[in-house]
Amino acid sequence: MSSPSFFPVCSPLLAGNESAYVAEAMRTGWISSSGKYVTEFEKTFAEYCGVKHGIAVCNGTAALHLALVALGVGPGDEVVIPDFTMASSAFAVCYTGAKPVFVDADRATWNLDVNAVEAKITPRTKAIMPVHIFGNPCDMAALQKLASSRGIAILEDAAEAHGAEFSGKKAGSLSDLAAFSFFANKNVTTGEGGMVVTDDDTLARNCRYYKNICFPLDAPRTYLHEHIGFNYRMSNLHAAIGLAQTEKADYYRELRIRHGLLYRELLYEIPGLTLQQDQADGLNVFWMNGLCVRPEEYGRTREELMTLLAAEGVETRLFFNGMHRQPALRQFGCDCSGAYPVSDFLAGNGFYLPSGSGLAEADIRHICKLINNFRR
Repeated sequence: MSSPSFFPVCSPLLAGNESAYVAEAMRTGWISSSGKYVTEFEKTFAEYCGVKHGIAVCNGTAALHLALVALGVGPGDEVVIPDFTMASSAFAVCYTGAKPVFVDADRATWNLDVNAVEAKITPRTKAIMPVHIFGNPCDMAALQKLASSRGIAILEDAAEAHGAEFSGKKAGSLSDLAAFSFFANKNVTTGEGGMVVTDDDTLARNCRYYKNICFPLDAPRTYLHEHIGFNYRMSNLHAAIGLAQTEKADYYRELRIRHGLLYRELLYEIPGLTLQQDQADGLNVFWMNGLCVRPEEYGRTREELMTLLAAEGVETRLFFNGMHRQPALRQFGCDCSGAYPVSDFLAGNGFYLPSGSGLAEADIRHICKLINNFRR
């Protein structure tokens, strides 16, 4: 087990060449945003996703913002997003001056309800941003059909979905472009970092241009800037970690899937628990293993169960609050009216269990035994 007394909600697993690559970057002095590891990481991760271009940036939120800017999203536009997601998804839209428009979650997969997307589209809709929640890919076929018929771009928020697949294609290759996060708890990590991936040469060029303060891509630097850009560069040190992680991405994916399936096997038949269901035609990579507690059947509330687990050294984490509940978005002028019953159910009853790649099978069995024993 990870520890006789503490099971963190998600620790990074650094099981490859991370130390060697970082040491080499430090030894040679290439520690900023120039250096071979940035280029190699971009190339290798893009190939892993099955696309031509990777543009490394400093974090996943920056990747989302950069991708939206590359698509030309701006004031007066709308971007359709899930209501049940991390606030970063909505905030990135707000950075552009556009407004996020919310769609309730699907009761089974916890992704955005694709059947409710069309009703949220208006003449101002510039893009649809599905989020592959907890590593479970969205129904991209339905979204692609809808978007293509309306001439609307799709931007995948794949922050939680490294290696996830839909109909045999990896997350990142299922849309016009996609944004990934490499935060420390992600299946592939750089500590802090992000990347935009795309097959589109023009979108890739836009991302490279805007991420580096709009310095010209094909001309000497005169320090005259034609556009407002951003300092979203990734350091060579972070990219060194990312390259080492990508070299073992399939191994980390295998571990997460194995853990997720074991949690399901052990928790599925415990009365009062609801687990995420896989998207049809999708490969879930289980970034997080979450469950919802139905107190009337389980006999305890979510908060009671989390408190009992904490006393046994099991760290847990609450689910996201819905975007329609966010004071910051209401103040920004987003339409937060309407009902989002599934999103509210998830936010009010759900939490994460320990999900790091380094968990042992014995850890998971111990945690699930505790959850079963605490039922009353």
